Amino acid sequence: MGLLDGKRLVVIGGTSGIGLAAALAFRAHGAQVVVSGLDEGSCAAAAEALGPEVPVLCRDASSEGTAEEVIAACVSRWGDLDGLYHVAGGSGRRYGDGPLHTLSLEGWDKTLALNLTSVMLSSRAAVRHWLDRERGGSLLLLGSVLGYSPSPRYFVTHGYAAAKAAMIGLAASLAASYASYDIRVNVLAPGLTETPMAQRAVQNPEILDFVRTKQPLGGGRAGQPADLAGAALYFMADLSAFVTGQVLAVDGGWSVSEGQVVS
Repeated sequence: MGLLDGKRLVVIGGTSGIGLAAALAFRAHGAQVVVSGLDEGSCAAAAEALGPEVPVLCRDASSEGTAEEVIAACVSRWGDLDGLYHVAGGSGRRYGDGPLHTLSLEGWDKTLALNLTSVMLSSRAAVRHWLDRERGGSLLLLGSVLGYSPSPRYFVTHGYAAAKAAMIGLAASLAASYASYDIRVNVLAPGLTETPMAQRAVQNPEILDFVRTKQPLGGGRAGQPADLAGAALYFMADLSAFVTGQVLAVDGGWSVSEGQVVS
């Protein structure tokens, strides 16, 4: 038997990187899955990787109504919703996110829309669904170690850090408010992970030299999307039925390591 047999799950941002790795793991452990993503190319690739049984919707997670549409697709296909994993987000560097003294208002607004407003919309849709059906569920949010463990030499996007820190506060508040309804809310916080968003860092030898000491597990490397899959399985499974309001770092040791800068 699989850990997720009978579970009906949605992955918002599940067409590439960490989200796709989770969706594949969920499927391998018996779950019935629906995913969404923004980029048409990644949606097509995810549909091929996940197979014809998995509905793939190409939608913008920061637009109102997207999460409701994806949840409705899960209910239509599989009958209900047991868990939602929100992975969607991204860097706002191209819009002007960066150090505070250079941060543009557009960069701030776009970064918060990508990484915080989208989380609120997904969370609201899932909680409303479970309250309407008078049942519980598991809500899992993808944060970042940068929300509480900054690294200013190479990772200085203050809008992104603020959004990820706010996500932790939101998750704690939601967990407290809805625990009596058996709705659980938790956060995964990865370190540097090799995803499409992280190409600036993982293609920079200087940054990778730093990461070897900042993330010393596994020989000192960037994480892989599959490194997060086990933790996501735990939070979607009944194994975590008595866990809410927690932040689990899957960071290769980032948050407990100093990191050495080579001058």
